Amino acid sequence: MAIKLRHPHSGDLSALSQLCLRSKAHWGYDAEFMKACEEELTLQDDALQLPMIVAEVSDQIAGVAQLSREGEDADLALLYVDPDYMGQGVGQRLFDWSVETAQSMQAERLLIEADPNAQAFYEHMGAKLIGDAPSGSISGRRLPLLALELR
Repeated sequence: MAIKLRHPHSGDLSALSQLCLRSKAHWGYDAEFMKACEEELTLQDDALQLPMIVAEVSDQIAGVAQLSREGEDADLALLYVDPDYMGQGVGQRLFDWSVETAQSMQAERLLIEADPNAQAFYEHMGAKLIGDAPSGSISGRRLPLLALELR
């Protein structure tokens, strides 16, 4: 299966937002939880100002990743794979792009606030659990905070 990476454009943002929501819902969260996540997972035009990449398989959007800079570190702002493409290498390809891009930004570490269901994936990629962080959507919820050393 060929996975092609490309830069997104503003016309992709709605489809990418829906992909993020489908990917999150894949883990069995209820409607109330998903509604609480909707604002955080809806990509606006300003999202295109940060490094972002789209993964496509057979010209279908299969995933998205985005980085931001946090001091000496890069932050994995998002990495979502459409459920139809999970387990097929899309997440690995997006993560590899994220690491390479963070390195090109001269970041010391790649920080990842992970959904608890995705923690094992990031650990498999070499990231280490370093603590937890507050959810941007759910008050009182804590998320695993992982880091991948880049130097």
